[in-house]
Amino acid sequence: MTLFDLPGPTPGVCDDPELMLVHQHFMALDPSGARFAKVLRHTIDQLLDGENTGRFDWDDLHKTEKTHAGTLVEINLLREPEFKLASGEDLDYLIEGLEVDCKFSQTEYGWMIPPEALGEICLVVWADDRMGLWSAGLLRADREKLTTSGNVTKRGNRDGKFRLTKQHHSMVTWLWHRKPLKENLLLHMDPFLRAKILAQPSGQKKVNELFRRVLRKQIDRNVVRTLARQYDYMARVRDDKQKTRARPALREEGIIITGDSTNHRAVAAALGGPVPEKGEFVSFRVARAKPQHGNRPAAEIEGELWVAVREDEMTDTPGPKLPTR
Repeated sequence: MTLFDLPGPTPGVCDDPELMLVHQHFMALDPSGARFAKVLRHTIDQLLDGENTGRFDWDDLHKTEKTHAGTLVEINLLREPEFKLASGEDLDYLIEGLEVDCKFSQTEYGWMIPPEALGEICLVVWADDRMGLWSAGLLRADREKLTTSGNVTKRGNRDGKFRLTKQHHSMVTWLWHRKPLKENLLLHMDPFLRAKILAQPSGQKKVNELFRRVLRKQIDRNVVRTLARQYDYMARVRDDKQKTRARPALREEGIIITGDSTNHRAVAAALGGPVPEKGEFVSFRVARAKPQHGNRPAAEIEGELWVAVREDEMTDTPGPKLPTR
């Protein structure tokens, strides 16, 4: 069993009607946590700023950037229209007429509760990009169940914040617990493969090598942005007359790159998947369907049937040109 298989606890019996009202608000709008997870993925990618920095690892962030993560999580959740959040007068949000403070931590149960949030409802959030997990829950900041943080300011004074004591971790009423965070592909891929991609001399060649080596796997466009390091990073994938960009260059090697358009998704599904979701690509090494391929899934492209093949199988070059949309 992996971490992703571990069952998360369901909210226990809670005698706090206000807290449960906030809980019901989120559950009604995002029962699976999918939207919340997207906000966290976007926030981490926003901090990494791969387009300008080439970074993909949280550990490469400056201390001040990591400290800013909590503010960005708070702002990005507020901006997510589906959550219907309003700014609070004293705390971060107004939810169902109740003031709620938002706290993000890079470590599990490491939330820092400010004095003004004591006695109030807190939305507590944790995400770990390396573990690929995230959680979000609610707690009433009970002073008797909190301890001083121990953090010291430059002047030698404690910062006046509080932390949840270990014996009181159970006071969190979970919304979503240890859910999978969308994979940071560059961070989690085989180090040898990653080094080979990053060693390419230009952004275009890095992108081409990515789609050449990472086959039959969903690739988020943010990965392309990080490797291309340019504003119009999608141009690195599109067709061009010189056949240097990813789609035309790899088509010469028998590799096709499907995107999130309806026709491309249909091709990916016919080839046996995976199918790219919004903002994703999937590349396939293909060959014309032949008897030796048996009943392997096949897609009709340019009037011929094509199948996905392994690297050790013969392919047909060039590969077919995908529909434009």
